[in-house]
Amino acid sequence: MDKSNPFSTHYAYLIQKEGVFLTGHNPASFELNKNISFIEQALFYTDDLKKQSISVDGKDGILLYIDSLVDQEIIQTHILATLYNKTDSGPHQMFTTLNSQKDTDLRNAADSLIEGYSILMVDGAEEFYILSSEKTYARSTNEPENEGIIRGPHNGFIEQLSVNLNLIRKQIISTSLIVRYFYVGSKTRTKVAIMYMQDLANPELVEEVEKRIQAISSDLVLPPGFIQEFTEDNPFSLFPQQLSTERPDRVAANLMEGRVTILAEGSPTALIAPVSFFAFYQSPDDYNGRWIISSFLRMIRMMSFLIAFTLPAIYIATISFHSAILPLELAHTIKKSLENVPFPAIVEAMLLEVIFEVLREAGIRLPSRVGQTIGIVGGLVIGDAIVRAGLVSYTMIIVVSLTAISSFLVPSHEMSSAVRILRFPMMIAAALFGYIGIAFGMLILLIHLCKLETFGSPYFAPLAPFRLGDMKDVFIRFPIWTLQQRPHDSRPKKMKQQNYSRSWKRRE
Repeated sequence: MDKSNPFSTHYAYLIQKEGVFLTGHNPASFELNKNISFIEQALFYTDDLKKQSISVDGKDGILLYIDSLVDQEIIQTHILATLYNKTDSGPHQMFTTLNSQKDTDLRNAADSLIEGYSILMVDGAEEFYILSSEKTYARSTNEPENEGIIRGPHNGFIEQLSVNLNLIRKQIISTSLIVRYFYVGSKTRTKVAIMYMQDLANPELVEEVEKRIQAISSDLVLPPGFIQEFTEDNPFSLFPQQLSTERPDRVAANLMEGRVTILAEGSPTALIAPVSFFAFYQSPDDYNGRWIISSFLRMIRMMSFLIAFTLPAIYIATISFHSAILPLELAHTIKKSLENVPFPAIVEAMLLEVIFEVLREAGIRLPSRVGQTIGIVGGLVIGDAIVRAGLVSYTMIIVVSLTAISSFLVPSHEMSSAVRILRFPMMIAAALFGYIGIAFGMLILLIHLCKLETFGSPYFAPLAPFRLGDMKDVFIRFPIWTLQQRPHDSRPKKMKQQNYSRSWKRRE
């Protein structure tokens, strides 16, 4: 139990009944019935508050716990068994083998009960015991489905915060790895942890992250979406400004660059800040394989970003305004496919894009077996039928399919969603102004990326501001032994991260 729990302000309001007030310090009484009455009022007489009468050294006692939060096996085999087999050594000696502590503040007792602890009170004693008995549900730390890799560790976070912290500490065995706890949400009381390297993370960055988390004032805080929206710099931007991941190795790598990680109880997702735009196109596989192959795959991902939101717009602009630039044979082929289509290119594209998004959303919401059927029906039956009906052309289906596949190459789901939305305004600009509309749209996008910041760090670094030394790990990945400096965007205390030399190489 954390006595410094900020949620204790939950009891700042007054409850007046039988002369009991829940404000400030509430010392326990020597009368057991008064203490029990205080706890019941603090918890509004909830039905799952259980009371079990016991005898401790010949005195009346009671064990309080919330049935829905405690592990009954701990209650029966540890706490009650210890009480029933007690000796004359007194209550304090009975719980030396348990995670217990003394307290005299009834407000802390109420706080502990809703955290899953049990409270042992004895008549005539002002002190009571807080006993560890919380129930935990933990699934296996399997690799996350949306962040699978070929080489490297195949484990992932789960919904239990202590397990997630353990996975990270197994990756970074260092005394400099710091954890700070916070409680947010006056009703949900979500436990949030931030992690950083004491000797690497910028103190101003750590202070800013802590300030934004403590500034969250809401009854309901559900991680990670609520925390991300409450703490990001520009909530109206399409682009995610914090990297979300379920991989401990990815978190460890970012911590070693001087970044801060935010985790919360009940969520398998960690938020990393600050991050740049290019971090969303980097995968753990990039650092587990040969650097030439990894660089090639990363370049493909970066190209997919441009294809995903510009290809439909380029096709619409070409067909509507600039068909003269096409080779004659290709122009005849496209013209022939458009003869029976009664709609302009923008209507074709919008229709197919909407159908694709509907099928994609249906595939996600339905069970996996039914979702596969939806994919087959959407890809084959609807796709073929809509062309035969003359609503769209074969060429447009090819364009939209390539666009969809390109958007799936992004390792980050949030960035993939942002790119999919970007293609709609680009298509409208292309339908209205042709290539000029595309050029202006990309210029506006570039200006927005250059102006965007995340926790005071430039979002489009190292291109804006330009840093040649940081370009070794952007579009291509240089060999690991050449990456001797940490990126500047995280503003770490120490820039140098290795001093490796290939002097061992045999000379002819």
